[in-house]
Amino acid sequence: MIEEAIVARFRIITIDGPAGAGKSSVARRLAAALGYEFLDTGAMYRAVTWRVLEKGIDPESGDEVAAVARATRLDWTADGELRVDGQTAPPAIRGDAVSGAPSAVSANPGVRDAMVAKQRAVAESRDLVAEGRDTGSVVFPDADVRFYLDAAPAERARRRAAQMRANSEAADEAAILAQIERRDLADSTRPNSPLCRTEGMDYVDTTGLAEPEVVELLRRKVHEAISPA
Repeated sequence: MIEEAIVARFRIITIDGPAGAGKSSVARRLAAALGYEFLDTGAMYRAVTWRVLEKGIDPESGDEVAAVARATRLDWTADGELRVDGQTAPPAIRGDAVSGAPSAVSANPGVRDAMVAKQRAVAESRDLVAEGRDTGSVVFPDADVRFYLDAAPAERARRRAAQMRANSEAADEAAILAQIERRDLADSTRPNSPLCRTEGMDYVDTTGLAEPEVVELLRRKVHEAISPA
């Protein structure tokens, strides 16, 4: 029993992919289906961005922003709640001010180094489904199963527009598509941790699939990959 405990380790499933591919919602539901915990890496970057803005620091100020990322304590409760320096993450991390700044913060090499260390620390104590743009390529390259979730840009724009309309927001699908294409280019060409599909990732095109279908497809793939022969 002691030897088994020594060699046992927690399982990690990663989901990478471009903005608007449905990574967060699929990852959350997949984690629930597997009985794993969900690691929302985007929320961690948003929390750091919120701290940066709260302190009145310019998001483009590299060294100062990186120092905030290193100093900010980010913890996850057993029920998936993010805590920032011991306090429940405020709704402001999802607000417009934060939404307009994370790209500058997340592209900061010092911030990414700090976040990778924090994300790996979380994985030391629990089974995880982690999603992001570099969870399988950089953060957990040796994860048990690594997915690359994708969808055609037009499909991602359609989904985003439908989501906005469901929330009674005006949605210009052409403008959303243009924004997605700009974001794809920026994410895939940035020098630090660019969005990419690395060798060994299981590519899943979700174009035309409903979210429950995607979750079930990934659940089956996970069981096939990690179940004993």
